[in-house]
Amino acid sequence: MLGEVLRGRFEAFAEIESSSGILLMACALLAMLWANSPWADSYFALWHHHISIGFNSYSLDLDLHHWINDGLMALFFFLVGLEIKREILIGELSTLKQAMLPIVAALGGMLVPALIYFAFNQHSPEATAGWGIPMATDIAFALGVLALAGRGVPVALKVFLAALAIIDDLGAVLVIAIFYTSDLNLSALWIGLGAFGLAALANLAGIRALPVYMLLGLVLWLALFQSGIHATIAGVLLALTIPARSRIGLADFADKVSRSLSQLKLGLKKLDHKHQSKELQEDSVMDLESACQQVESPLEHMERALHSPVAYFIMPVFAFANAGIALGGSNLGALLLSPVTLGTLLGLFLGKQLGVYSFSWLAVRLKLAELPANVSWKQVYAVSLLCGIGFTMSLFISNLAFSGGSELLDQAKIGVLLGSLISGTAGFMAMRRTTASAAKESSA
Repeated sequence: MLGEVLRGRFEAFAEIESSSGILLMACALLAMLWANSPWADSYFALWHHHISIGFNSYSLDLDLHHWINDGLMALFFFLVGLEIKREILIGELSTLKQAMLPIVAALGGMLVPALIYFAFNQHSPEATAGWGIPMATDIAFALGVLALAGRGVPVALKVFLAALAIIDDLGAVLVIAIFYTSDLNLSALWIGLGAFGLAALANLAGIRALPVYMLLGLVLWLALFQSGIHATIAGVLLALTIPARSRIGLADFADKVSRSLSQLKLGLKKLDHKHQSKELQEDSVMDLESACQQVESPLEHMERALHSPVAYFIMPVFAFANAGIALGGSNLGALLLSPVTLGTLLGLFLGKQLGVYSFSWLAVRLKLAELPANVSWKQVYAVSLLCGIGFTMSLFISNLAFSGGSELLDQAKIGVLLGSLISGTAGFMAMRRTTASAAKESSA
């Protein structure tokens, strides 16, 4: 029963991520068109518009670009943290046997792209700062392309890709926290650690009221923003403190539902006592609602509540604000052939497929892991191509590695967009071929 519940939740998750990926493509394309149109100045001016929140000396004044990248994206990282915690507790990463293949594959998918990027940029200390850009996989885009490949894709393959991308996200979060941190403000950092500690203690004390965690999360975000550690890390840290335990188990939930339904049926039968019947019906409905709230943990509730806003608003807005690159005043040939562009592009396209596939093969060959049921090596290769779709996280790291307005940032963005496009196209074609051949074999 639990397996069916988890499978249903994953399919709902994958459906949201898939359609979100299509929306991301549209937003990225729109940003590129606007940034290279006669109205390009208005596109770039929009993100420099300042917004102040607060009052007097306690206000926070940032431009719109920073509110999106530091503020809205904290919610994206919060959702990433919730997904990581759920996968570790009850998902594909809950046992070593289940987790080993996506862990090893993700490790290869981070190391090889970083090495390829470094090989192209080792002689430029400024450019080497972007080594983390091609390490990430965009789960929304990747699952979106996988969905377009047809209904013949095994569920186990989708789960493998999702688990791999989530581990990839965890690796990217660690890279951001450790390597893309400026000079530390220790006072602010201690305040942030204090807020994180209080949230963890609230979890241990059994406090389930989400406003408590949201308030502490706001303090944590403000403190990390001032500390020098990127503020979005606050989202991941807060997610780790959200309670994952439900008030009642599935067996107790089934009993409560059964009793409430019996009470509801009894109320429907007492038609001659309408007032009493209505009270019984209302009580049974309230009991059902209470049971549903008790069986769902705060972590599950927050993850379900955030999926659609993040997928359909936050990530598209981020893509729209960051994908626009003005090509008119640039030497396009020099831009495409720059070491940063090539390192990023080839890191995503070649590095991801080499790293994910070869490390997966070694893990199975050395008997450290097993291939998922009904999954072939051709399908694993197709997934390794899809892992080269870096987009959201790669663009995010690009902004951390290179300052806004610099040529290196534009080069990195071009590399991310081209690498993601080529990887997505190649992965789609490879997956279509494998699903078509699998369908022929099954019908033969």
